[in-house]
Amino acid sequence: MEQTSRNEQILDVFRFRHACKKFDASRAVSDDDFRTILEAARLSPTSFGFEPWKMIVLRDPLIKRKLFPLAWGAQNSLVGASHFLLLLARKRADMLYSADFITHMMQDIQRQPTDIVLQRREKYRAFQEEDFELLESERAMFDWASKQTYIVLANMMTSAAYLGIDSCPIEGFHRRQTDALLSKEGLFDPERFGVSVMAGFGYRAEAPHREKTRQPLEDLIIWK
Repeated sequence: MEQTSRNEQILDVFRFRHACKKFDASRAVSDDDFRTILEAARLSPTSFGFEPWKMIVLRDPLIKRKLFPLAWGAQNSLVGASHFLLLLARKRADMLYSADFITHMMQDIQRQPTDIVLQRREKYRAFQEEDFELLESERAMFDWASKQTYIVLANMMTSAAYLGIDSCPIEGFHRRQTDALLSKEGLFDPERFGVSVMAGFGYRAEAPHREKTRQPLEDLIIWK
């Protein structure tokens, strides 16, 4: 019975979560709850553990106004969400197997000995050149790094839902113009980062207008 209860608790979190289209601007997520959501992001897994992302918590009202016409999918979140985030993905300059950032991650963050660093760098080189063919273009590398940000965002949204906090993942923005605006504002180096995805966090102003619609599980899973 206890196990069934835990299973239902997990599923109830996912049933609660929806792409919030209208936030209650009068309600703010507490500092403690938002710190938990950020920590869920930090603890999220990424390929090779290289964490090819950063996050902007955008609070500046002037930059929000400038972003508003460039991000049609973010407009409700920009004016209503308690917290508005932009997840950045690293580009080839940082993610190439020989890059200084990769060395920093292995030596300073993962604290691996020199021989292991050499072995992992060679494995990472083969992965980039042969397995995933990431060196074919700048976009291939950026898109691969962006995949990691979606893992981060999914964990943030699930953690928020567990705390009764709503969220809205956002891809509705002009990528090139958004990158140009935010880099001009000094928020990141466009040679090293680009905006991958956005999100708003806060509290719903109204209940969802319809129940979740998903395909049946049997249409999604192949057992072999």
